[in-house]
Amino acid sequence: MNALAPSASRWHQRMWGALLVKRLPVLGRPSLSLEQAPQGLFLLWLAFMGLLVFGAAVMWQHGLWHRLVQADPTGLTIVIVLLFIGCSVWAGLRCWALGLQWQALQSGGAMATAEQASWAHDYLQARGHAHTDKSILLQVLSDRAHGPQEMAWWLNGIQLKLGLLGKVIGFSVLALELGRMDGFDPQQSAQMLKSLTGGLGIALLTTITGLAANILLGLQLMRIDRFADGLVAEILTLGEAQAMQPAGTGAAE
Repeated sequence: MNALAPSASRWHQRMWGALLVKRLPVLGRPSLSLEQAPQGLFLLWLAFMGLLVFGAAVMWQHGLWHRLVQADPTGLTIVIVLLFIGCSVWAGLRCWALGLQWQALQSGGAMATAEQASWAHDYLQARGHAHTDKSILLQVLSDRAHGPQEMAWWLNGIQLKLGLLGKVIGFSVLALELGRMDGFDPQQSAQMLKSLTGGLGIALLTTITGLAANILLGLQLMRIDRFADGLVAEILTLGEAQAMQPAGTGAAE
């Protein structure tokens, strides 16, 4: 199973979100029982999004989003949140597309939709030619299954880097405020502490937001990759079974 996945798509295993999901039980399996149902992966994504929306609504009721925006004058927190929302929507669309491919595979490699050809159908049809290079077919199939996720994993890393950028900016503001201090004046201590905690707040909030977005998006992308691995394995197994069927029929005759 691991040998079937393209080695070029394993660079994202070094990131925080992927490392967390990789160590969690069950979530690292190639395919869960729920995902084998029609559009099961998409339903699992919807359930996960429902939990996130509920958490966001609770934060809104307690005024945490307003405080978060006010405490970060750089706007990096909003950029990270918007980037996370966009990538999550794309992940839902990707779950739906992979679900269509899974349904087409279960129907025997038929066409997935009128506009989108089934990967299993294309693979089995190309494999039927005598002079077809099987390694090229495997590379094309793996690229179809894992290629679109590469950009999403890169954007997932950008979220973490934006959080670290906010941390650098926050500590820079803190250092500049400390450099402007000529001495300690008890009458100006309140204003001084407010300026110092402002830079520290930027550093902490952007870092926490970047880490949280990286982990939550990594959960989605890891399940998509594991489902794609299982889909590729099933297509290859079906191709091997069909390749051996004429030989077995001939031997029985």
